[in-house]
Amino acid sequence: MQVLLADEYGFCFGVERAVEMVEEAVAAGDTVRSLGPLIHNDQEMERLAGQGVSTVDDPNQISSGETAVIRAHGVTPQVQRDLEEKASKVVDATCPFVTRVQKLAARAAEEDRHVIVVGSPDHPEMIGVKGYAPEHAFIIKDETEVQSLPRLRRPLVVSQTTIKAKTFFDTAEAIKTKTDDEVQVVNTICSATRDRQDAARALAGEVDAFYVIGGNHSSNSRKLLSVCKEQCEKSFLIETALEINPADLVGVERVGVTAGASTPKWLIDEVISKLEEIGKMKESASAN
Repeated sequence: MQVLLADEYGFCFGVERAVEMVEEAVAAGDTVRSLGPLIHNDQEMERLAGQGVSTVDDPNQISSGETAVIRAHGVTPQVQRDLEEKASKVVDATCPFVTRVQKLAARAAEEDRHVIVVGSPDHPEMIGVKGYAPEHAFIIKDETEVQSLPRLRRPLVVSQTTIKAKTFFDTAEAIKTKTDDEVQVVNTICSATRDRQDAARALAGEVDAFYVIGGNHSSNSRKLLSVCKEQCEKSFLIETALEINPADLVGVERVGVTAGASTPKWLIDEVISKLEEIGKMKESASAN
């Protein structure tokens, strides 16, 4: 059984940057508190917890003398102010791609324009972006929700950084029916997300089974699974190698692997090793 790894996979720039910033704070001797999980990967968060990084749910849980970390998804301006009041130091690990969406939303709000963000309303990234244009922003999942919008004033359309490109562009097109003004469309899907989806799509058409390594609560990992299923119905989202069921690989000659943007290399290596082990067992059984 051949194990093939997609051309683009695993930690994106924003996640790698966030992890490095936290590890630098730990190395400096800081007591580090992340407001919410730094990234959407339980196993990597457990590794960081082993270094002394803890996760809190509210700025009030942070004390003077501690270092507060704004996770890669970002926060609202008010939450950032709260953290600055509570902690002795704030490490802003917001992904630069997310920061761009925040700034676009804030600028449009200052110009009294409506902002439509295509994404999941309950996702931390979207909650943060909404905070930059609280009276002007609407967050919708896809084009099916466009009809629920009011008439729009000089709308700006941006997206959650991890959604599928087709979802974004189909929704942006539908929004034109909700305004008499020109619609400004800015594609804010991060390049890492696009690259991983394109690479997964290309490989999925060449394999018999596909594994996406990532958290069930990770938006970009779920989108990768959706992309893979378009080409390979036998696609699975797993968090660790322990979730691989050898029965799913019966008759499989080529298996593809990719990983979400919050998945560390050490987890990817474990999955590949497990698949290669299963492949050798299949080969041995066939020889006998």
